[in-house]
Amino acid sequence: MSDKLWTSRTAIRSVEIVRSKSRLRTGGLAAKLRDMTGNISAQISEFLTTQENAPLGPGPRAGVLAESALASKLDPLLRATKLPAGRQQLIRALVLLWHDHLDASHTISQGIENTDGSFVHAIMHRREPDTSNSKYWWRRVGKHPCFPEIARRVSDLLKSRGERDLAAKLSPRGEWDAFAFVDACEAVGDLPMSEERVRLLREIQRIESEVLLEHFLNDKAP
Repeated sequence: MSDKLWTSRTAIRSVEIVRSKSRLRTGGLAAKLRDMTGNISAQISEFLTTQENAPLGPGPRAGVLAESALASKLDPLLRATKLPAGRQQLIRALVLLWHDHLDASHTISQGIENTDGSFVHAIMHRREPDTSNSKYWWRRVGKHPCFPEIARRVSDLLKSRGERDLAAKLSPRGEWDAFAFVDACEAVGDLPMSEERVRLLREIQRIESEVLLEHFLNDKAP
């Protein structure tokens, strides 16, 4: 083999090694960024982990954070997500609502004129409770991309509890019926929070909020 050919092949191998190392570094960085993003999302999701599930009505209940405490804990996490400002505001509105700060949540959601904003707005009015106003905003929501996953999780929950009739009402043909859930919440409005049906509906409301929060945290969501 000539010196010239040997030198050429050596140079090619050197370039390939550099490129390979670069890909490894880039891959490692991407994995690290994914881990960091996943960790931040997990920390934000913890705001829905309270002593009790959110009530069907306005609350307040024990074990929730004050607005100031929420802001001090949530703000740095939201900044770290690098999500668009509008998406960060939606997360803030949903977390405030879960912690029974209906007015503060309403101030945010009513200023976000898209289906996501209408979704949070509709939950707020359902809890207020203002049934007709809630249904107005559900009409504005239309068919939200979260509905199939809510229907799936709620159906699994209800079938595991032997509540097939309620499952058929809330997710007929496997499609989430937000209006039927408003009616179900209104029907138990005078029952104590300890009643089994009320506790079950609060679990369903939790699923609704969890799926919506996952949607907001998804940086690839529309």
